[in-house]
Amino acid sequence: MTAPADTTPPPGPALGPVPDSAPAVRPVVLDADGVQVSGLLAEPAAVAEGGAPRAVVVAIHGRGMCADYFNGLADPVNSLLTLGARLGHTVLALDRPGYGLSARQLPDGLSLGEQADVLHTALAAFALTHPTGAGLFLAAHSDGGKVALHMAASEAGGPFLGVDVNGCGWQYNPEARHFPDTLGGGASRLNWGPLHLYPPGTFRASRTLLQRVPRHEAAQTASWPGQYPRLAGRITDPVRLTFAEHELWWRLGDDDLAAMTALLTAAPHVTVERLPAAGHNISLGYAAPAHHLRTVAFLEECLLRRRAGGPR
Repeated sequence: MTAPADTTPPPGPALGPVPDSAPAVRPVVLDADGVQVSGLLAEPAAVAEGGAPRAVVVAIHGRGMCADYFNGLADPVNSLLTLGARLGHTVLALDRPGYGLSARQLPDGLSLGEQADVLHTALAAFALTHPTGAGLFLAAHSDGGKVALHMAASEAGGPFLGVDVNGCGWQYNPEARHFPDTLGGGASRLNWGPLHLYPPGTFRASRTLLQRVPRHEAAQTASWPGQYPRLAGRITDPVRLTFAEHELWWRLGDDDLAAMTALLTAAPHVTVERLPAAGHNISLGYAAPAHHLRTVAFLEECLLRRRAGGPR
C-alpha cells in the first residue's frame, strides 16, 4: 500500500484532541509458541484498579499496515485504542504475523490461515496474564478481516463475542482484479478514495504505518473468493460487515452482499452497514470516530444478547 501526497486541504476544522485523561497506549509483545507477536495495548481504569474490562477488543490491521493503524496518528480522536478503553474495554491491536516484530522471524510471512493459528496462540498467552472480562471480540480491517474470519471459523480459539469486519468483501470489483499490478503501487484510489475524507497530515503520518507485504500473504490475495465460502458456514459468532461509501475493492451491489451474508449460515446474527463519507481506510479518516463507536456498540449488543440468553 502506498500513501498519496499530502496536499489536500481539510474540508473543515480538524477534530480536536482527546482529553488529557485518555488511557495510555503501550507496546506489548506476546509469545506465540516462539513467534514474537508485537502490538499496542490500552486498558480501562478498572484494570489499573485491579478489576476487569468489560471485554477485550482485538484489533487486526490490513495489508501493508501495522497495529498503529488503530492509534489515531493524524488525529488522536480517531484512536480505537483510547476510545475503547475509555468505554471500559481493553483494546489489543496486534501486528499480524509477518509484520512488526515477527517480520524478522517470518520474512516471507504466513498464509491467512496460518496467521490465524498464530494469533489464536498469542491471544491464549495474553489471557494468561491479563483479565479479559466477558471475552474476546474481533475488530478487523481489509486483509485483517480475512484473517479474523479464518480465526472465527477455526475451533482452535473457541467462540468470540463477535466479529466486526470492515473493508473486506467476497468478490473483487473488476477494477481490483489485476494482480499483482493493482497491488504494486497502482491502488491509491482503491485504498483511499477521495483524499478530502482524511484529516490533514494523514498521508505523512501513514508513511510510518506502511510495511512490506509478506510474500505468502500476497500470494493468497487472488484465492480469497474461493476461501470465503469454505470459512463462512463454520462461523458461529455474530458478524457485522461494514463498507465505506467509497469502497472500491469489492463488488457491493445488494445481490453481492446478500450472497455473501447467505453463506454465514451458522452465525446467530449478521448485519451489514454502509458508512457514509468514508474511503477504504476508515480508521484513518474523518469517519473513524463514527465507525469505532458503532464497533463498540455492536460489541455491547453482543454482550446484551449473551446476557439475555437468546441468540448471540
